[in-house]
Amino acid sequence: MFERSSKTAVAPADHDPIQERARFVALWERRLSGGRALAETMHARLIELYGEPHRRYHTLDHVRHCLEEFDRAATLMDDPDAVEMALWFHDAIYRSGAMDNERCSADLFRQWSEGHADAAFLQRVDDLIMVTTHRDPPTQRDERFIVDIDLSSFGLPWEAFERDGRRIRAECADIVDEIYCPGQLRFLLSLQNRPTFFLTEFFQQRYERIAHDNIRRVIENLHARGYG
Repeated sequence: MFERSSKTAVAPADHDPIQERARFVALWERRLSGGRALAETMHARLIELYGEPHRRYHTLDHVRHCLEEFDRAATLMDDPDAVEMALWFHDAIYRSGAMDNERCSADLFRQWSEGHADAAFLQRVDDLIMVTTHRDPPTQRDERFIVDIDLSSFGLPWEAFERDGRRIRAECADIVDEIYCPGQLRFLLSLQNRPTFFLTEFFQQRYERIAHDNIRRVIENLHARGYG
């Protein structure tokens, strides 16, 4: 299910949309009722959301990258189905600058799943989506894994990491540098100042050093531009 030999995260490869849909349908049918037709409808709606024209980083490619990292670590999780479902939905709603994207994404999952899943599973997925706000330290094993997965692109080689940074900035094109850059710096410093960047041993072993190197380079660039 996972492999420990790779030391550098890789960008998502080309994906077969049929296999991708089959994966989501299989997950839905394992944990929710409603049958294949409903699952395929839900998948199609997610694809539409992640394909919205204002998105540059928070697209299906980000979900694919997360799922690749999930596959490497799934056997270490308590409820991998809940983590995977949360990854599919965690950026389903995305509006630049909004503070409630995760809450809206979790609410969307609840709306679509109403009457098709038990309350415990719904709450687990909701909690896992909400922890990707990165505002509060996660307390559960699976919460730590989904946080690490969501931030695993910090372990990409510098060129790919920098490309992702440009895409995130493009999503916030209406925010001037004087507002965007200090906010970016605060977020990066909060990550840099944690005891460890990643919260699970699995991701620490894979990407800790690269993530710190990438963050350091961005912070140095922001300082050189007069921020902070």
